Amino acid sequence: MERAYRLIISCPDQIGIVAAVSDFIAGHRGWITEAHHYTDPASQWFFMRYVVRAESLPFGIDELQRLFTPVAERFGMQWRVHDTGVRKRVVLLASRQAHCLSDLLYRWRSGEMAMDIPCVLSNHDDLRGYVQWHGLRYCHFPVDPARKVDHFRAVEQALAETAPDLIVLARYMQILPEPICARYPGRIINIHHSFLPSFVGARPYHQASARGVKLIGATCHYVTAELDAGPIIEQDVVRVGHHNTVEDMIRLGKDVEKQVLARGLRFHLEDRVLLHGNKTIVFA
Repeated sequence: MERAYRLIISCPDQIGIVAAVSDFIAGHRGWITEAHHYTDPASQWFFMRYVVRAESLPFGIDELQRLFTPVAERFGMQWRVHDTGVRKRVVLLASRQAHCLSDLLYRWRSGEMAMDIPCVLSNHDDLRGYVQWHGLRYCHFPVDPARKVDHFRAVEQALAETAPDLIVLARYMQILPEPICARYPGRIINIHHSFLPSFVGARPYHQASARGVKLIGATCHYVTAELDAGPIIEQDVVRVGHHNTVEDMIRLGKDVEKQVLARGLRFHLEDRVLLHGNKTIVFA
């Protein structure tokens, strides 16, 4: 993949933002290969994502950040630049179910998803052999229901040691405590086996079956201290009927879950997701 810089910007909407950013890049002979803009009509907040060929600029990312700072300050921008030559470090958390984890590991191993995986954390030992077959470190931290604090202390320490850019809960069936959520805001992604905000919490397919729903789905969202209430990145559904059992729904739902998680993770890795309060702007 051609190396590029992704410039991500959000700020109050006003005249001249696009012109100023484009003129800055063009003034340094930068070649823009992707451009996305959006203004939220309710808040009048502006969002931008530019992709610039790295080789077209006469300097590296540090100088780019230094030179662009006055432009950013003029418009009150919240902004960042990512070098696609530096892969994001992604720690995966799982329990016993393997469908989401195995899908992500396949995409990573095949080169379809550009990321580094320093380790996989789990509260069960079931998936150790599968993870280690991929040449990855597997960390097993059992959960004693009476002493969950010990488990999360070990998880928090492992995360601190690996310094992840992103944490992905690939059907990790534990609720992260508030301190971990607060330490990684906008950097923890979860796949919930329901079309949120419906059927929050445990056993959503059983809840859906009891309600006789005609559509079941999955939701990829950022994790916050409030259960299953973080900003939504991606969702999808599959149709079901009165003849489908709970087991059918679980089977169909697993396919949707891994697809939605993979898309949501890819959007984040490619810097296509911009947070705005409890909403997301996704330049898919």
